[in-house]
Amino acid sequence: MITPSSAAVNSCSCTKQNVADALADRNARLKARIEKHPCYSEDAHHHYARMHVAVAPACNVQCNYCNRKYDCANESRPGVVSETLTPAEAAHKVLVIASKIPQMTVVGIAGPGDPLANPKQTFETFARIAEKAPDIKLCLSTNGLNLPEYVDQIKELNIDHVTITINTIDPEIGARIYPWIRWQRKRISGIEGVKILLERQMDGLQALQEADILCKVNSVMIPGINDQHLPEVNQAIRERGAFLHNIMPLISAPEHGTHFGLSGQRGPTPREIKEVQDQCAGNMKMMRHCRQCRADAVGLLGEDRSQEFTKDKFMAMSAEYDPEQRQILHARIELRKQELTEEKEKLRGQNLKATPKVLVAVASKGGGLVNQHFGHAKEFLIYEVDGNTVSFVGHRKIDHYCQSGFGEEASMKGILQTIADCRAVLCSKIGACPQEQLRSAGITPFEDYDSIESVARKFYQQFMETELEVDYALQTL
Repeated sequence: MITPSSAAVNSCSCTKQNVADALADRNARLKARIEKHPCYSEDAHHHYARMHVAVAPACNVQCNYCNRKYDCANESRPGVVSETLTPAEAAHKVLVIASKIPQMTVVGIAGPGDPLANPKQTFETFARIAEKAPDIKLCLSTNGLNLPEYVDQIKELNIDHVTITINTIDPEIGARIYPWIRWQRKRISGIEGVKILLERQMDGLQALQEADILCKVNSVMIPGINDQHLPEVNQAIRERGAFLHNIMPLISAPEHGTHFGLSGQRGPTPREIKEVQDQCAGNMKMMRHCRQCRADAVGLLGEDRSQEFTKDKFMAMSAEYDPEQRQILHARIELRKQELTEEKEKLRGQNLKATPKVLVAVASKGGGLVNQHFGHAKEFLIYEVDGNTVSFVGHRKIDHYCQSGFGEEASMKGILQTIADCRAVLCSKIGACPQEQLRSAGITPFEDYDSIESVARKFYQQFMETELEVDYALQTL
């Protein structure tokens, strides 16, 4: 009988340990790169803010879901801004907001056009910010058409996060999404233009991986066009090193003036979005907390404070940027995040038996807490809860209920439709009238003020006890 020598066994053990150590080191470095980025980290989005600076007005791809609008304070969607800025104005705005909102950790350029169709303004802005505020992360969003030739410059400026919008890898599908591209000073329509765009997107994504730049891919889900195709997109981007996949709903209201909006193309329902996200989740990490922000958004995800910092206001403010004070606040945030993580571990269920999964809607102002009045919520965070886990699955925008007596019935009707598949609303406070309306719709109002995981657990325990009581009553009939 041949047995391995002790040297061989030790060598094998050392190799396994080396691999494990290298993997642990890689994961630690990756965690450090995303832990303060609210788009790349689900935990961070409860605590850290981002801002977009609108310095890139031109675009080189026409999308049927896009209509760039200016001086529009009442719409919250990509491509919308109130005003565009010069690089100097944008850098000043960043320093002002970094002092006013010290939990702001990320500055992105996402339009209102495409940053890489405006390379001079984009890279000058990033260079100015990097010089004055080196602790702020830089990121950009692009359609990918011009990406391959700028990857080296992106790397040189330490832009560590890039988002590419990739809606398809099939030119036939792409021709229904993109009417034309502008390439090498020519406008190219139809499939010919789409083929160039898709090839450039894949080349750019591959180049980002080779340059060790984290890439998030956005895909707009368009029912009847690319919804069944998105798992193929997911596989293609995973093979080329994408870090995160964000499948987000088409926004297509007629009043936005987009081709899809005017032609009656509907957006997906929350259930449809979740089904495709779940289908792709086994391959790579999914982003479910995206808010499809304006190109001049400011604040936490889910809030927009851009109107507090219009050009006439921020240009009159002094840039009292204090990196030490920012570091102190960030240390407190990290401590709070650690406390919440430990609390999650304590609350993690030990129930190995399968238990029913239910959805709950959470009213939150941030911080990972149930801390908002039902009537003040403009969106709900949706969590899936069972006996073992509390998992974030998305967010749903609503018209807030409290409107001084005007329009509350219409708002409530819309709220009930939006969360019809939820078993409860978790909030810090709720009035008697909406409580009654929720209960009539089969949704439990649940008041508390604590971490989302803790409140969700409390509700689920009550829910299961009620279900058991109902089962027992049915059995004894």
